[in-house]
Amino acid sequence: MPIDKLIAGYKRFRSGYFEDNRQRFTELADLGQSPKVAVIACCDSRVDPSVITDSTPGDLFVIRNVANLVPPCEGKGTWHGTSAALQFAVCDLQVEHIIVLGHARCGGIRALLQQPENKGDDNFISSWMSIVDEARQQVLENDELKGLDEQAHACELGAIKVSLQNLETFPWIRERIQQNTLQLHGWFYDMVSGDILRFDENSNEYVAV
Repeated sequence: MPIDKLIAGYKRFRSGYFEDNRQRFTELADLGQSPKVAVIACCDSRVDPSVITDSTPGDLFVIRNVANLVPPCEGKGTWHGTSAALQFAVCDLQVEHIIVLGHARCGGIRALLQQPENKGDDNFISSWMSIVDEARQQVLENDELKGLDEQAHACELGAIKVSLQNLETFPWIRERIQQNTLQLHGWFYDMVSGDILRFDENSNEYVAV
């Protein structure tokens, strides 16, 4: 059963990795966390930022949501999980880098492209994915993109750029960028090839890391 597999894995971790790194875990417990990098990643079970970057506990402050989106700064809603996590990372932990980590074959992006125009207000996913409606519209208006796969890939890349723009709507992020104490990064992970591309603001293109 899936839970039995998790319990067996925990036991291997407890007797192996944990024991081998006990001093590091003790330091993390006593001194707290001080990661320099925050990563906004997708909930997708195939995309684990710590595995992809070969990071260890304490290295990354990871914020996960559907399709690795960043909402714009606004105060109309009640629940702001991603915004709250961002504020904690930037204002309390004083991270120096924020990475928006998109990925290939994202289910949230495909749902965005395939949803009907008249979506119900009670649809959580549709409401959340509307954050990047701009990227969706650009893709649907591009006649050079043939088929869902090409459209989805373009939308995955476009959504990262929208999230980067939205990050700068938060005043405490914008202030730190101006002070050169915080840098934003847009990364795209291809789970088939294993490649990571980064968004280059100067050329407005994605290039190999």
